Amino acid sequence: MDSTILVADDDRAIRTVLGKALGQLGHNVRLTGNGKTLWRWISDGEGDLIITDVLMPDENGLDLLPRIKRIRPDLPIIVMSAQSTLMTAVKAAERGAYDYLAKPFDLDELVSMVQRALTTPRADAVVAATHNEDIEDQLPLIGRSPAMQDVYRVLARLMNTDLTVMITGESGTGKELFARALHNYGKRRSGPFVAINMAAIPRELIESELFGHEKGAFTGATARSIGRFEQANGGTLFLDEIGDMPMEAQTRLLRVLQESEYTTVGGRTPIRTDVRIIAATHRDLHQHIEKGLFREDLYYRLNVVPLRLPPLRERAEDIPLLARHFFAQAAAEGLPSKSLTVAALDRLKSYRWPGNVRELENLIRRLAVLYAEDVIGLDVLENEIADAPPASGTAQPSGGNESLGDSVNRHLRQYFAAHADGLPASGLYNRVLREVERPLIIHALTATRGNQIKAAKLLGLNRNTLRKKIHELDIDVVRGTK
Repeated sequence: MDSTILVADDDRAIRTVLGKALGQLGHNVRLTGNGKTLWRWISDGEGDLIITDVLMPDENGLDLLPRIKRIRPDLPIIVMSAQSTLMTAVKAAERGAYDYLAKPFDLDELVSMVQRALTTPRADAVVAATHNEDIEDQLPLIGRSPAMQDVYRVLARLMNTDLTVMITGESGTGKELFARALHNYGKRRSGPFVAINMAAIPRELIESELFGHEKGAFTGATARSIGRFEQANGGTLFLDEIGDMPMEAQTRLLRVLQESEYTTVGGRTPIRTDVRIIAATHRDLHQHIEKGLFREDLYYRLNVVPLRLPPLRERAEDIPLLARHFFAQAAAEGLPSKSLTVAALDRLKSYRWPGNVRELENLIRRLAVLYAEDVIGLDVLENEIADAPPASGTAQPSGGNESLGDSVNRHLRQYFAAHADGLPASGLYNRVLREVERPLIIHALTATRGNQIKAAKLLGLNRNTLRKKIHELDIDVVRGTK
């Protein structure tokens, strides 16, 4: 390969590493530490691909993107940034970047990205008008962990498409927040965002809620009523807890996805619809399909782009950011301004968070209201979460050095003590093995950002064995898996 790659980054070490790695692949690499030189090269027609940092001494890489796209719309640009927030990923995508990578980055991932960018046919780039320059403090998704970087990159790629998205994740992980962000930053942002929770509506009323009904369609239908599809026309319809949808409604929904039209309950005239569908569930839909509770053909219609939102325990490094964000929100609403000691933050990071981000938000509000201290310490925090065990495999608040084996033994003793009168008749060995093995593999994949080769090496497994276990344990692998 003899492509010319232009690299702009004010960090000499990064320039050196990229120059060596890309040069060894046969590329001609030109390096600079400022935006002025990069712009001169581009204006002179040089370069087949650009790798640029966001913050440079004389230029913001994001501000440079629209200028580049005006004169060379087909030139692929990879943006790197240590300011690894949702807004950085969104702005990069809006302004025509080929892809976005958070620092510190995996060199193998960047090399793969470069190779894809140089070999993938490019249509003329369409750079969206920026509309969210001043809303950094209003971002619905908070976090700079590797797991959240993957979420941001998916959102940035999806925001200007109409692809159907299936969001999975435990309760409280922010599935509706992601759906709203996808709508608010996407091309349908001028249309309505309509959400409906299948688990919160009586099963016999779901079809009417979704599709509307005619007068006299059933007892109590005294007038025509429009449904959520009609309300969401031109915008986004968020179907939360889709796994709780009854089979009859699933059949009608499948027709809408296939034909882009529906009839009201009791109606005869087809109604055309123009909505973007985002579905979400905390349930295992594969098990629902096996039990005959969910249509397989509907699953594949909804699961065009799957996205798993990580539980809070898998991104504990984001907890201080989230805590400060929720304290600031509480203060903006008139509650006393608070903060946490380092010891209290460490305790939050060791907690399992069964309720995820929603539980953390509720805890922070409770601390802001109930306690007089301006700085909340560990003793106060323990009063609120005293009954909850720390996350398995994390340091104990006392600072002890408990081994992994000791931790497993402790939890097993607690389990047998708590269930002495109600232990299962059989299958306990496989059950415990699955509960240990699944999170172990998930954490290994998260630590390696979905790279199965690296995860297998980390675990000491054959790559094919790891793939088999991923399939058997129904583990969603993060984007970027090799």
